[in-house]
Amino acid sequence: MNSIAIFCGSALGNSPVYAAIAEKVGQSLANRNMTLVYGGGRSGLMGIVADAALAAGGKVIGVIPTQLVDHELAHPHLTELHVVENMHERKTKMSELADGFVAIPGGVGTLEEIFEQWTWAQLGIHEKPCAFLNAENFYTGLIQFIQHTTEQGFTKERFAEKLIVDTDFESILDQFEQYQAPQAKWGMVDQQDLVK
Repeated sequence: MNSIAIFCGSALGNSPVYAAIAEKVGQSLANRNMTLVYGGGRSGLMGIVADAALAAGGKVIGVIPTQLVDHELAHPHLTELHVVENMHERKTKMSELADGFVAIPGGVGTLEEIFEQWTWAQLGIHEKPCAFLNAENFYTGLIQFIQHTTEQGFTKERFAEKLIVDTDFESILDQFEQYQAPQAKWGMVDQQDLVK
């Protein structure tokens, strides 16, 4: 496990606690000699996590679409910055570069990115771990909803169980090291899903 993709907000949020979370995440990755892979911006939590990793001597790789270089203010001091054509290429490139994916506080874009990677994991497109850093109970409601989808038969229990949720980032990284991917969705036939 050498590189971790962090999905997070391009805004700071309404509480200073979110900036503190992002800073700790960047520092932790650098301290473990892990490469930070992220969206390439310098605004909001994106900028904080990157700055913290760089300040701690870490390697930081950004991936940003051309149309967002100006809007999200592409970070000028990264180890590497990949400018891609669109959001689809951004997510594909981040998926290629990272060994695991973590959502820290953020909005709809953050959710879209982590859910796509988790979906790809379920389909067997990759076998990499996905996680939510639930610091300050930021994702508690969402995790409850995911459990609801499981109870209602729309998310397989084996996928929900393998989605890592923790309040401590170091613990997430430890769990990533031990991660074993579940069997992909179409790797086994679920009788209840067959049309009678």
